[in-house]
Amino acid sequence: MFLIQSLSDNLLENLDEGKLRTILEAMLPKVLAFFWSAALALVLYFVGMKVIGFIRKVFKKGLERHGAEIGVQQFLDAVIKIVCYIVLALMILHLFGVETTSFAAAVASLGVTVGLAMQGSLSNFAGGVLILVLKPFVVGDYIVEDTHKNEGTVAEISIFYTKLLTIDNKTIVIPNGTLANASLTNITNEEKRMVDLVFSISYDDDIRTAKEVIHKTVAKIDGRYSDDIQVFVKELASSSVDIGVRFWAPMDEYWNIRWQTLEEGKYALEEAGMTIPFQQIDIHTN
Repeated sequence: MFLIQSLSDNLLENLDEGKLRTILEAMLPKVLAFFWSAALALVLYFVGMKVIGFIRKVFKKGLERHGAEIGVQQFLDAVIKIVCYIVLALMILHLFGVETTSFAAAVASLGVTVGLAMQGSLSNFAGGVLILVLKPFVVGDYIVEDTHKNEGTVAEISIFYTKLLTIDNKTIVIPNGTLANASLTNITNEEKRMVDLVFSISYDDDIRTAKEVIHKTVAKIDGRYSDDIQVFVKELASSSVDIGVRFWAPMDEYWNIRWQTLEEGKYALEEAGMTIPFQQIDIHTN
């Protein structure tokens, strides 16, 4: 009780002497300045986000007008977004009295450490630039990453990663550095693709007849290119004679034509009296 009474007396004494009023008068401008800066920061944030969205939209339309690829549009849009966010953050910090020059100096002093910590990210960024410049693939291509056998349609080329969409609708994320430094197969880069199939017949069947049947079957397939059809004996296997057939098909119709040829080829060989053998082993015992 004595302590509380003593504090009360000191507070009243300070009030009488005007010390508390002096303290409040000294702090009030700083408090008002802080709240004013906070209010301006909120306004600047919302306005800045609208401006950034407008800049990205205009830039994207400009790229589309000049026929830039989708991958280039995605990559540059991500770069512009990050740069604009950094500029907006520096402007907001400046409202609270943080000098951009001192902030830049602090960032520069940490450059070596940040660079070592982000070696992988910088490598992926450089890989993304190489992909856009050298164009081993573009958005929409179907690629196979040979090292880990990841494959799918390129859905997005971002700053650090490339996203592949598989045929069963899974998303594979691969670092750009991996794709830029490893071998890959671009399956859909060309307009046409060779259909290479094998039909097996028995050793008792006539090879010439089988080749004629296969050739006629392929000639009836709609949608293929009218190039020469190659029909040949590919291999004399252990249980069959393998007849190979090769012809060209449009890239977007490759699988449909391949499946149709396999199905109709089997029916045609059976109707011609050919035997499609299965692998077998003859065992003789004494």
